[in-house]
Amino acid sequence: MITPQKNIGSGFGAASTAQEVLRGVDLAGKLAVVTGGYSGLGLETTRALAGAGAHVVVPARRRAVAEEAVAGITGPAGKVEVDELDLGDLDSVRAFAERFLASGRGIDMMIDNAGIMACPETRVGPGWEAQFATNHLGHYALVNRLWPAIERGGARVVSVSSAGHRNSPIRWDDVQFERGYDKWQAYGQAKTANVLFAVRLDALGKDSGVRAFSLHPGGILTPLQRHLPKEEMVAFGWIDEEGNLLNRSFKTPEQGAATQVWAATSPQLAGEGGVYCEDCDIAEPADEADFTGGVRAYATDPEQAARLWALSAELTGVDAFAAKG
Repeated sequence: MITPQKNIGSGFGAASTAQEVLRGVDLAGKLAVVTGGYSGLGLETTRALAGAGAHVVVPARRRAVAEEAVAGITGPAGKVEVDELDLGDLDSVRAFAERFLASGRGIDMMIDNAGIMACPETRVGPGWEAQFATNHLGHYALVNRLWPAIERGGARVVSVSSAGHRNSPIRWDDVQFERGYDKWQAYGQAKTANVLFAVRLDALGKDSGVRAFSLHPGGILTPLQRHLPKEEMVAFGWIDEEGNLLNRSFKTPEQGAATQVWAATSPQLAGEGGVYCEDCDIAEPADEADFTGGVRAYATDPEQAARLWALSAELTGVDAFAAKG
């Protein structure tokens, strides 16, 4: 049965925090992998999951920085473990996955949180556009390589997207922006890819007990904005000339982490999957003129999701489901 893209009345909202959605949830004995779990929303996600008893593995491009950031985070039985991973380098993705699989552990929660936003034109790997490569292809390859552990744990896989998906569908005729680069369209395409990835993974994995979700965490000032000049954020009305927050709709990091934690753990989503969430609930569909919330139809289209999966498999050379047809 396909989960409807419709609010369920979760009882939580935009102001809910990660700790609040975990109240009464015992994660002792559970293992979570949180990419980028040492900065911004990822750090708050790590803190909340460990506080509820989970063992959290944080793959990090800057290992020393990550180890310093998560030092001292513990819970009733929770522990944080840092390893090396560069999502823009498929050899690094393979090496991390091999190390993890060698440990023989299963994964209960896989949160694809790491990402870059609106960066200057950058090429990685064989010339791939960096936002698509890092935010989508790196996570696609990571999940597929970790599939034995994800399947063993009957995991929930959470793909952190953004309202930025409304900036662009998949540009099938120029996915790598070889005919002119626009940083916000590139970000939008990558975030649309994050939603489509969850749609397709849920369809492929649900018979194995694996469910997938995507989400918009909300507007939050975090290190994700590191590529944006102050002048641009002032022009957007986010901050003033002194760097003070002006947009009162922005969430705190604790609130921003709530939806991904809710998607990864909530008993309200038992047996559900493949949907886009926001404000700790399943989001409503949004039409092309709606910029206030919800998800665009092109980001949840099963045919587009299957097409993106096939393209991703071709580009990365990885597909855990290839033998299954």
